[in-house]
Amino acid sequence: MLNKNYFDDVPKIVRDYLNYQSTIKNKSDNTINEYCLDLRLFLKFLYCERNGLAFSDPEVLENSDVSELPSGFFRSITLQDAYSFLSYCRSDRNNQERARARKVSCIRAFFKYLKMQAIIDDNPMVNLDSPKLKKSLPKYLTVEQAQDLLRSVDGPNKERDYCILTFFLNCGLRLSELVSMDYNRIRVTDDSATMVITGKGNKERTVYLNHACVAALNSYMHVRPKDGIKDRYALFLSDRRQRISKETVQHLVKKYLAKAGLDGNGFSVHKLRHTAATLMYQTGKVDLLELKEILGHENLNTTQIYTHIVDQRLKDAVDANPLADFQAKK
Repeated sequence: MLNKNYFDDVPKIVRDYLNYQSTIKNKSDNTINEYCLDLRLFLKFLYCERNGLAFSDPEVLENSDVSELPSGFFRSITLQDAYSFLSYCRSDRNNQERARARKVSCIRAFFKYLKMQAIIDDNPMVNLDSPKLKKSLPKYLTVEQAQDLLRSVDGPNKERDYCILTFFLNCGLRLSELVSMDYNRIRVTDDSATMVITGKGNKERTVYLNHACVAALNSYMHVRPKDGIKDRYALFLSDRRQRISKETVQHLVKKYLAKAGLDGNGFSVHKLRHTAATLMYQTGKVDLLELKEILGHENLNTTQIYTHIVDQRLKDAVDANPLADFQAKK
C-alpha cells in the first residue's frame, strides 16, 4: 500500500515521477514507497545543506519542508551533490553498500526522467557510480535441516504453517509473493498443479507445484476457515480470518527455526527461498534459465550466484580430501 504521508511531503515533480513508475513502469507499491523515501531524504539533505541547516540532526532534517521546491532547484543539483549525500548516508545513517546502491539507482532513474520530461537540459547523474557490493554466498539450509524444520511444525495452525514452509522450501517464493497468494489462482488437475504468482513489479509468473506442495495444500484447505473471511480469495489466513501479514509469517518461521534448533545461524524467511533455489540447482536437473523463471528474476546475473554455491561445495569437497595437506619429503 502506498504511503500517502510521504507523497504529500515531496514536490509535485517527484509525485509525477512516482506515478510514472507506478502506472507506466508497473512498479510495486513497496518499490514506489522506497523510491519516495530515498528521494525525499535526498532533497531534504540538499535543502538543509544549502540553507546552512544541521542535516545531521534528525529532527531538523525531518522538519525541512521540500514539498514546494521549484524546478530550478532540480536544475542546480550536481553530481557532487549526489556523492555528498551518499557520504552522509554512509557516515551519519550507517547505510551499508546495498542500501546506498539502491539510492544510487533511484537517483539515476529520477534524473533520467527529469531529462526525458525536459525539466533539466543535461543529466548530471549519468556518471554516478554505485558502491561496489561485497560478493557473499547466500545462506541456505541443507536437506536434513529443511526436513527438521518441517518436522518441527505443530500447534493449532499446523496445517497452514506446514503448507507455508513447504511452499517456501519447494517453490522459492518471496515473502511478499506468499502473503499475496490467492487460492483461486491455483489449478490442480490429474496431470499437474500450478499457481500464478505476482512478483516484483506486479509481474506474474506460473509456478508448478510438486507432490509435497499439493499434499500440504490439500491438508490446509480442509481446515481453512470458510466463513467470515475478510479477503475472500486469500490463501493463507491469520487467526482474525484476514490475509496473513508478512510479520506473522516472519514470526512463525522464526519460531519453527528455533524449535528445530536452527536459530542463531542467520536463517530467515528469505533464506528459505535461497534453500529452494540451491537444492533445485544442486540436483543438476535444473539449469540457470529454468531457475531464473522459477524464481522470477529479471536477469540471469541475479540467478548466477547459485552456480557459485555449487563451485564452493566442490572446492570444500576437494579441500576435505585427507591428502589435501600432504607433501612428500624430497
